[in-house]
Amino acid sequence: MADWQAAVDGNAFTPAQALEALIERAQSQADVTATAFIQFDADKLRDRLMRVHLAESLAGLPISIKDLFDVHGEVTKAASRVLGNGKPATDDAPAVKRLRRAGALLTGRTNMSEFAFSGLGLNRHYGTPPNPFDAERITGGSTSGGAASVAFGLAAATLGSDTGGSLRIPAAFCGLTGFKPSQQTVPGEGAYPLAPSLDCVGPIAPSVDCCARLWSVLAERPMPPLDARPRPLRLAIAEGGLLSELDDAVRDGFEAAVATLEARGCCIERLPFAAVDGALAINQQGGLVVPEAAALHREQLAHAEAEYDPLIAERLNGGRDISAADYLQRLWPRANWQRRFEHEMAGFDAVLLPTVATLPPRRAELENDAAAFQRANRLALRNTSVFNYLDAASISLPYFPSGAELPIGLMLSRPQGDDAALLQHACVVEAMLQE
Repeated sequence: MADWQAAVDGNAFTPAQALEALIERAQSQADVTATAFIQFDADKLRDRLMRVHLAESLAGLPISIKDLFDVHGEVTKAASRVLGNGKPATDDAPAVKRLRRAGALLTGRTNMSEFAFSGLGLNRHYGTPPNPFDAERITGGSTSGGAASVAFGLAAATLGSDTGGSLRIPAAFCGLTGFKPSQQTVPGEGAYPLAPSLDCVGPIAPSVDCCARLWSVLAERPMPPLDARPRPLRLAIAEGGLLSELDDAVRDGFEAAVATLEARGCCIERLPFAAVDGALAINQQGGLVVPEAAALHREQLAHAEAEYDPLIAERLNGGRDISAADYLQRLWPRANWQRRFEHEMAGFDAVLLPTVATLPPRRAELENDAAAFQRANRLALRNTSVFNYLDAASISLPYFPSGAELPIGLMLSRPQGDDAALLQHACVVEAMLQE
């Protein structure tokens, strides 16, 4: 994004020229555009550009918007048929408003897992975006179309949400950077909720610097002064359940990345984290997402279940009978585990883990096999969702193992509120892995 601003300032191209190139690319990749976007309108984009504040920090930068955010005059469908006949939003969500104010060009509404209720990104209603490295594989979700829009050059970045990994999973599968901020740094109003206790708003973009610039706009905070020069970071690998059931390619790639970081001077320790284990245990009991989502959808599901994706409806129905006592027993320990995580992180710059336990599955293996879908969804969300429960700042960096055809994600996390520090350390790790 710094390069974009410099190019615009230096008259290398105008935002209008960039937009026409983007529209041409979208038309030449019609199949991708049709599944990545719920709404992509070239004439509307040209009209929007006329209203963009080109003197601002984002200066016409094309940013796609996940279909769960309110945009003035548009219907927020959350990629569902249930909401398709809803009334247009009367105002922008705060996150959208802040992007507009910074000069961003909203390129369109992107596809997603229906109601954001899956880490896989499949959508029976609007199609499933292809993975940029293998069209037969999924992009991951729930911000599936947003990740595809960035990976295929149809947006410079995307605005998405992350309740259990919905920014970091597609970033890992698509070779991008996904940043889940601490929940309170970016307002979530005006976004269709999944689980309000956990819902976060953040970006997927090509780099840490891009994510930091967008976070500073979304959070209305100063841009962190990132310094990518190598330094001996102290990183912790949380031993235990988050390192189990890894695909061989993920395990080998993760160990290769660890070896590279150690060779560049990082001190990496492997040790158990009680807070990570505690959050994992609560999520394995069912966590907070299913009961909160089931409560939100209770009345709507009762009269419109036939309009839901059956796999999504099945998960929602599974939360109807969770008792208040069971839910509260999962919720009440949360603040204690957050404090414990902060205590255990003392002296470390970040916790380092694979973002996702598996490579992106093939779409055909999941679409008509409920058991395969549920297993893949569980593994996709397992590592990332621990840090949602802890409300940690968490980021996924792309890593391309030597000779591999698919990237993996490396997840770095710090305690709640340490967003700027995490972005700084991630910037250093990113540079070390690219040397």
